[in-house]
Amino acid sequence: MIAATALVRALGCAGLLLLLASCSTTTMESAVEPPPMSGSTNDPAAGFKNMQPGSEEDFILNVGRRTFFTAGSASLDSVAKTTLDGQIAWLNKYPQWLVKLQGFADDSGGDSAQVALSQKRADAVMAYLAAGGVSTSRMWAKGYGKERLVRACTETSCKVQNRRVVTNLRNEREQP
Repeated sequence: MIAATALVRALGCAGLLLLLASCSTTTMESAVEPPPMSGSTNDPAAGFKNMQPGSEEDFILNVGRRTFFTAGSASLDSVAKTTLDGQIAWLNKYPQWLVKLQGFADDSGGDSAQVALSQKRADAVMAYLAAGGVSTSRMWAKGYGKERLVRACTETSCKVQNRRVVTNLRNEREQP
């Protein structure tokens, strides 16, 4: 019985070794070369192929322009502050950019309450950026309430996407 078990194990190991030996390996050249665009999730972002440091594309991809909030709140949590710290560093490095802060809400309450909350969120982001050294003369904030939802939904996990401030770069100040 023991001999039969040992034989089965030995044959199993031999089979595994043969299977591994038949596998091909990837050469270093093929690993370094980027794959062709296939329309899959991991393809390079369209339009960002020639991204330059200090460009809007650089800001969007390497810093991030969205700051999220909990329901009914305009308070910045640690995740929001981390995003904004990155924005502060980038904006201080590239002072030619003006900043439009667009606040949004998807919380309970009427339209006027949503506009007020989204304005408070945009103002909170502006205050944090200003405290980090970004000149207030370069920034303006506007609350949009429930306008421009990322997704219309009822689930909390979905609605959180709409509770945000988007930091948009501008070359000139927009007129109201």
